[in-house]
Amino acid sequence: MIDFSTILHKYDFLKTAAKIAEERNEELYLVGGFVRDLIINRSSNEMDFLVIGNGPAFALEYSKRLNVNQINIFKNFGTAHFHYEGFSFEFVGARKESYSRKSRNPIVTPGTLDDDLNRRDFTINTLAVSLNKNNYGLLIDKFNGATDIENKIIRTPLDPELTFNDDPLRIMRAFRFASQLNFQVDKSTFEAAAKMANRLTIVAQERITDEFFKILASPQPSIGLILLYTSGVMKIIFPEIAEMGGVEQRNEYHHKDVFYHTCIVVDNVANVNDNIWLRFAALVHDIAKPQTKKFIEGIGWTFHGHEEIGARMMKYVFERMKLPTHKLAYIEKLIRLHLRPIALVDEQVTDSAIRRLIVSADEDLEDLIILCRADITSKNPNKVNKYLENYELVMNKVHEVKEKDKLRAFQSPVKGDEIMKVCNIQPSKLVGEIKSAIEEAILDGRIGNNYEEAYSYLLKIKDQFLTKN
Repeated sequence: MIDFSTILHKYDFLKTAAKIAEERNEELYLVGGFVRDLIINRSSNEMDFLVIGNGPAFALEYSKRLNVNQINIFKNFGTAHFHYEGFSFEFVGARKESYSRKSRNPIVTPGTLDDDLNRRDFTINTLAVSLNKNNYGLLIDKFNGATDIENKIIRTPLDPELTFNDDPLRIMRAFRFASQLNFQVDKSTFEAAAKMANRLTIVAQERITDEFFKILASPQPSIGLILLYTSGVMKIIFPEIAEMGGVEQRNEYHHKDVFYHTCIVVDNVANVNDNIWLRFAALVHDIAKPQTKKFIEGIGWTFHGHEEIGARMMKYVFERMKLPTHKLAYIEKLIRLHLRPIALVDEQVTDSAIRRLIVSADEDLEDLIILCRADITSKNPNKVNKYLENYELVMNKVHEVKEKDKLRAFQSPVKGDEIMKVCNIQPSKLVGEIKSAIEEAILDGRIGNNYEEAYSYLLKIKDQFLTKN
C-alpha cells in the first residue's frame, strides 16, 4: 500500500494545515478524489479537506496563513474554497445528510468522521488520510475503497437503492467514473441505477448535462454511453440516442446496430481529438436514422434524408439539454455534411464539387473529415483501409483547390454596395440574387475567385436580372 505520510511531506502547505487543526483542537482529513487518485497514480490538482468542526472558519484561518486574499465561503452549504499554488482547495465540516423524495438537496446537520464517510457516493471516494499529529498520514478505509480501486470496481458504500434514491445524480456519476477510470460498475449498483433511473427527473437539467459531457470527455466515452443505454438511463436523459439501439443498417462500412456503431464513432474521434463538441457531433450524427429507416428490396435498410432531419432536430435537443446556442450551428453543419466527403471520392469528381464542400464546411472542414474517418466502423480491415484512402484522396483534392482558388473565407469579390451602384438599384432581394449568381459562377469554375473576373461577370449578367424584375 502507498506510504501516504511520505507523499504528504512533499506538500509543505499541508503541515501548515495540520498545525492549524492542532491549534483549533479540530480533526482534519484529506478525503475523496485526491486520495483515490494518489492510489491510482492519476494526477489531480483538487484537494478536499474534511474538518471535524467548522469547515469555513478553518478555511478562513488557513487562507490567512498562506497569504491567500481570495476565498469563497458558502454559508448555506457550510463549505469554502480557494486556490493555492495550482491546487484547488475545498473545505467542509463533517456532516450527516438526510433527503426528502422531492429533492436531491440534503438536510444537513453536524456529524462525525463516520457520518461523513457514510454519506459519500462510492467506496473509491470514501478514503480519508489523517492530517492529525497523532496519526499523520494514516489511511482510513472504512468501506474497503482501496480494494475496490485495486479491483477497478464502482460500488456504493451503503445500500445502492438508498444512495441513488437520496441523490439520483449519483447514477450519472457512477457511469462517469466508470468511463473516466475504465472501472466496472458493481452488479448490485448497476441494478439499482437501472431501477432508480426515473428518479433523475428531479435533477436539474444542467447537472445531468454536465455529467453527460464529462462522460463524453473521458478517454473511452463508449464505456459510459453503453452503461447509460443498457441501464435504461439513456431513455430518461437522451431518448433520441436510446432510440438508435436495435436499429439495423447495411453492414458495408458500418457496425450493424446504429447505437453501437455510434459508440465506436465517438471513441474513434476521442482517440484523435479532445474537442468535446466534435465528440458530441459524432454522438448525434446519425440521430435521425430511427425515424428515416426504410427497407428497400435488393438494397436493404436505407436512411434517406437522415442528415438533414438530424440537423433540424438539434435546436430542440439544445434547448432541452441547456446547451450553449453558439455551438448549435457547428453541430448542425457537421450533421448535414457528414455524408458529403465520401460522395467525392471518384477520380472524375469536379473541382466545382470540391469547392462547394470547402465553402459549405468553411473553417470546420478538418473536423468534418475527422468525423467522416471516425464513421468507418467496418470489422473488415480491407474496407477500412479503402475508405481511409478515399478520404485522403478527397483531402488532397481539397488542398489543391484551396491553393488554386484561394477559397478561404469565400464570398463574392464584388460586394453588395457595388452591385447596387452598377445596377442603379436600392437594397433589395435582387442584390442578393445577383451576388449569389456571381458566387455560383466562381464555384462552378466559370470565372476565377478574383475581383476583375467577378466584376466583368457582373456587367455581363446584370441586364438579365434587371429586365426580369
